[in-house]
Amino acid sequence: QVQLVESGGGVVQAGGSLRSSCAYSGRICSGYVMGWFRQAPGKEREFVVGIRWSGGSTYYADSVKGRFTISRDIAKNTVYLQMNSLKPEDTAVYSCAADRFWLGTWSSSGMDYWGKGTLVTVSS
Repeated sequence: QVQLVESGGGVVQAGGSLRSSCAYSGRICSGYVMGWFRQAPGKEREFVVGIRWSGGSTYYADSVKGRFTISRDIAKNTVYLQMNSLKPEDTAVYSCAADRFWLGTWSSSGMDYWGKGTLVTVSS
């Protein structure tokens, strides 16, 4: 069993930066992937960024490429989401998720574990 707890949401002006953290507990095996998804008001949840635990390959949605970065600190059991050049359309609840047996697609329905999420609000 894996538990995920997000932190680091908040309110930031457009163009600003924010770093969110996902603290995990439980065993993360080599076949896992971990990712960040977001859900804006009135919209469906969407994939943002992801990382393969074995090798550390990273994946980004086109909408955040060049602005967001995912990283991990295994010693601290934490995955980070660094968000730069934030836009009002980035406003959403950001949730951390983990998938035990990744099949190559970043579908929210395929993720096995979820955190409760943290709200990021970008003001114009």
